[in-house]
Amino acid sequence: MGIESEVFGDALPVAERYAKFLAEAGVERGLIGPREVDRLWERHLINCAVVAEVIPERARVVDIGSGAGLPGIVLAIVRPDLSITLLEPLLRRTTFLNECVEMLGLTNVVVRRARAEEVASEFSMDVATARAVAPLERLARWALPLLRPGGELLALKGERAAVELEEAQPVLKRFGVRTTELLQVGRGKVDPPTTLVRVVAEHAPRRAKGSRKKRSS
Repeated sequence: MGIESEVFGDALPVAERYAKFLAEAGVERGLIGPREVDRLWERHLINCAVVAEVIPERARVVDIGSGAGLPGIVLAIVRPDLSITLLEPLLRRTTFLNECVEMLGLTNVVVRRARAEEVASEFSMDVATARAVAPLERLARWALPLLRPGGELLALKGERAAVELEEAQPVLKRFGVRTTELLQVGRGKVDPPTTLVRVVAEHAPRRAKGSRKKRSS
């Protein structure tokens, strides 16, 4: 547990409880695939936790399409200074997330059942995170209206990160975005390092072309 202890520090016992809940209830409810259990730490928990390296202190964070709580729950564990909203439209997932929050005693987390476009007028966040939610072209439409001017989207992406960033340029230009970059975090802690697409919102219009289809619970 060397790397795990280095990444989570004093919060490691909380992370261990979360990992156990993912491996049991998460699998039973279809939020985590059975094949993921043996690689929960490296592929999921540590992969998400290292995102905290680039999040400012005391930031207000919205995790879009939070699902099983990746990366939102993990960030809340490793960074208690953050104020995190887990945004998820599906009832069975928000039920799971609320159980996690209560079980782990995470006082810095709120679970909200909604789609991003439904709550854009209510939010003015410092950071939006998302993992395995949608291609950046669509994700940007949902995330940027949730951010304050100067806020940033941190999208966890894989080997297609550069391609997705290029494909999203027309959407980003419509939002007035001028600052984008690819980042790698967690070097020496997770292999390969976690790849992030970072998009800084110059301004965040509350509506944009394209919307997300409704999903049932």
